[in-house]
Amino acid sequence: VRHRKREKKGKKLSILDAKTKDKLCFLDKVRMYFSQFSSRFQYKVYPQWYPARQSIRLDPKGKSLKDEDVLQHLPVGTTATFYFRDLGAQISWVTVFLTEYTGPLVLYLMFYFRVPFIYAPKYDFTTSKHWVVHLACMCHSFHFFKRLLETLFVHRFSHGTMPLRNIFKNCTYYWGFAAWMAYYINHPLYTPPIYGEQQIRLALVIFLFCQIGNFSIHIALRNLRPPGSKTRKIPYPTKNPFTWIFLLVSCPNYTYELGSWLGFTLMTQCLPVAFFTLVGFIQMTVWAKGKHRSYLKEFRDYPPVRSPILPFIL
Repeated sequence: VRHRKREKKGKKLSILDAKTKDKLCFLDKVRMYFSQFSSRFQYKVYPQWYPARQSIRLDPKGKSLKDEDVLQHLPVGTTATFYFRDLGAQISWVTVFLTEYTGPLVLYLMFYFRVPFIYAPKYDFTTSKHWVVHLACMCHSFHFFKRLLETLFVHRFSHGTMPLRNIFKNCTYYWGFAAWMAYYINHPLYTPPIYGEQQIRLALVIFLFCQIGNFSIHIALRNLRPPGSKTRKIPYPTKNPFTWIFLLVSCPNYTYELGSWLGFTLMTQCLPVAFFTLVGFIQMTVWAKGKHRSYLKEFRDYPPVRSPILPFIL
């Protein structure tokens, strides 16, 4: 009975600015889920600080609390102090992905069709004499068209939004590299790979194999999370042979992504593509290591043999 009375009374919360330590507001009789607390904070203090912009923490430099966290289960008393940080204007992950993936698709095709003001006027709307250039265009377009479809129909995001400023950074990265690669691959002076058809065919096999593998991993990860849920589970191999790499790697979607771009690099034998592959590998390694650490911390029975991105290496 006493426990139930405490639940009804709720908690008294002081909200301080994480940077200045200034007191923003005081909330009384707050109980149950943290998401309800976020809504009350928005309503009582500043309407522009909608829940997606809020980062509420127990410590000024600590991690943000989750919407599903229950206030009564947090290590605080009936009177507690929380720290607020504004994450800035937010935008949905779907919008970000659609924007950053549509750009490379369109830009590459502009270079492929040699629209005016890219190359010399005599090359406007001409086509390359090398069949590998046409193959590269099909592979590049297939990759980003696949990404668009996965964004719309496959991916389930644990977080609905991300900071608006990130869309400019992400688009600069994807759009800039796409234009740089496309300029050289579709250039009138482009020369095919040294080893000719054998090199191109091998590269195509690697590219397609890894594209199928990447899609298979995305489907497997999607099936781990029911619609509308933020449940996290340990991913394991399924009956699909492309998922068996889960036995050795925590983030095989990045492994297959790396393989796809290595295949594309081998196919085009183009320095900007190689540089894009290297930069992408570095970034994916950072993401994979972070996710690997998260798995190890969250799941005590997580398979110890797994590596973040490359089996037994990295």
